[in-house]
Amino acid sequence: MDLKSNEPFWLVKNGILNSYPSLREDKECDVLIVGAGITGSLIAHQCIKDGYKTILIDKREIVNGSSSATTSMLQYEIDTPLYELEEMIGKEPAIMSYKACSDSIDKLGKIAKEIKSKAGFKKKTSLYYASRKKDVTWLEKEFNARKEAGFKVKWLKEPEIEKTFKIKDSHGGILSDQGGSVDAFRLAHELIHFNCEKGLEVFDKTELVKVEEKKGFNLVHLDTKAKIKAKHIIYCVGYESANMIKEKFVDLLSTYAIVSEINKDLYECYNDYLIWNTAEPYLYMRTTDDCRFLIGGEDEEFRNPEKRDELLTAKSKKLEKDYEKVFHNDQFITDFSCAGTFGETKDGLPYIGTHPDFKRSYFVLGFGGNGITFSVTGMDMVSDWLAGKTNPLTPYFAFGR
Repeated sequence: MDLKSNEPFWLVKNGILNSYPSLREDKECDVLIVGAGITGSLIAHQCIKDGYKTILIDKREIVNGSSSATTSMLQYEIDTPLYELEEMIGKEPAIMSYKACSDSIDKLGKIAKEIKSKAGFKKKTSLYYASRKKDVTWLEKEFNARKEAGFKVKWLKEPEIEKTFKIKDSHGGILSDQGGSVDAFRLAHELIHFNCEKGLEVFDKTELVKVEEKKGFNLVHLDTKAKIKAKHIIYCVGYESANMIKEKFVDLLSTYAIVSEINKDLYECYNDYLIWNTAEPYLYMRTTDDCRFLIGGEDEEFRNPEKRDELLTAKSKKLEKDYEKVFHNDQFITDFSCAGTFGETKDGLPYIGTHPDFKRSYFVLGFGGNGITFSVTGMDMVSDWLAGKTNPLTPYFAFGR
């Protein structure tokens, strides 16, 4: 599956940071991780930390799938509002899911510090505002649910939002002190490089084509004709999992983003914030660490890569108009535009766990608007699974739930 358009900003900005060989000889390992994006790099970090002999493979170049096109907004907010999730799965597991995402932001900051990352991890305040008057009632309900759950939130009225954020189309909103941003493309490369020095083996342009279930291990056949004998397989394949698993469990969407020319005024005004709204589809905004402003949205049902990319010009112009509507100025001058694949689940939660069709295997699929924080949560869940422990989130992130 082609997961992104041809010119994702992070790949252009960073270039090829590290290069790895394809695998041409047979190998053995405790853990084989399939998919070397931000999720796979985080899971590899955990597996190496836990002392497992680990191999990481990807059919593309390393970090050249969805992770090169992600907007990398780090949020504890799940796409399904907390009060709705409480009704879906129960109050305690809903709050536990939200708090897991909140804790993941801080955990990712610690990891970035540990590996001396230059990926620009930064804690930020998050504004979620009502762009339509009819949304105020349910957004206030969401505010109360978060406050009752113990999250540090504040309700901002329209004049406060206009004064602080210069936003002209709000009807009030939730200000949260827990959010962040990072260059996920660079961070994934840094994590992989860091762990290669600790024994991680990495191979790109190496595609899994078949798995044979043997007694006590899986024998993995690769397109390079090499084979890997692996005690466990962890699939970090994101939206491509829709082609692997027979039942329908995720709806694929196309999402679009534009990145401005370097603009220090916009950067200084908004660098401490993540901004998103209640429009359908919603808009999301952040700065980048090289003084640019990013705005994304205009999601629609994914059909195929060609159709998605044909819409890129029109969607970019629509996002420019959206910017002007929100801020009532023309400071945004587009420098980059890209499209990517995005996924929605029935409850906004990820799929992290085992699947009956894949023996000795585990999936870490962080769907939704906060897929990176779900992936950090997945680190603990993988660690528990490999150690034979039960994680309290398992039933709520499971297949067939």
